[in-house]
Amino acid sequence: MSDVKIILGDGPRAVSRRSFIRGVVAAGATVSSAGYLFRAPVAHAQSAQSTMPRLVTLNVNGQDRRVDILQQETLAMTLRYKLGLTGTKLGCDRAECGACTVLIDGVTHYSCSVLTHTVRGRAVTTIEGLESPNGELHPVQQAIVREGGFQCAFCAPGFIMSMVAMVEANPNPTREEAAQALSGNLCRCGDYHKILNSAMRAAEYARRA
Repeated sequence: MSDVKIILGDGPRAVSRRSFIRGVVAAGATVSSAGYLFRAPVAHAQSAQSTMPRLVTLNVNGQDRRVDILQQETLAMTLRYKLGLTGTKLGCDRAECGACTVLIDGVTHYSCSVLTHTVRGRAVTTIEGLESPNGELHPVQQAIVREGGFQCAFCAPGFIMSMVAMVEANPNPTREEAAQALSGNLCRCGDYHKILNSAMRAAEYARRA
C-alpha cells in the first residue's frame, strides 16, 4: 500500500493511508458517541412525555366528554374534529385572527394555540354552549341578530365569545373599551363599525338579563 504525504504544522509528515483512515474512523466514532450521550436525556424526556394518557376527559359546555387525543393536538382540532363542535373556526391557525376563540374558565383563549391535554380539569365553553337549555339565545347572540353585525360571519363565533367575556367582566363598557376588548379578533370583511354596534347592544341586553 502506498503512503501519502500530509502537511501538518510547518513541515511535511509521512502518514500511511491506513493510519490516516483509521484515525478518521476513530474520530468519527468519538463524535458519534458524544452525540449519543448528549441526546440521551432528550430521548428519555420524549419517552416520558409519550406516557401521557391519550384518552382524557374534558369538560366542554358543562358536559364531561371522553376523547382520544394526540400529545401535540390543539384544542381547536379536538373541538372541531373529535367532538364535532364546528362553531369554533380555524382561520390563521397561529393565534392572530381570533376565529377560534373559546372561553377557558371564563377567560378568552385562542384554541388553535392551546394544547388539549392542558385543559383537563378546566371548563371550556364554545359558541355551542351559549344557548340556554330551553333554546333561548345568549344576550350577545340576540344582539348580533338584532344588529346584523357581520357579513360573511366566518369570524362571528370568535367575536361572540370575546363579547361574552367582555359583558361578564364589564357590563357597561364604553365604545372604546369594547374596541379594546375585541382587539384580539380580526374581521376579514373589515365591518368593525357594525361589530362594535353589536357589542354595545350586547352589553345593553346583558344588563337586562
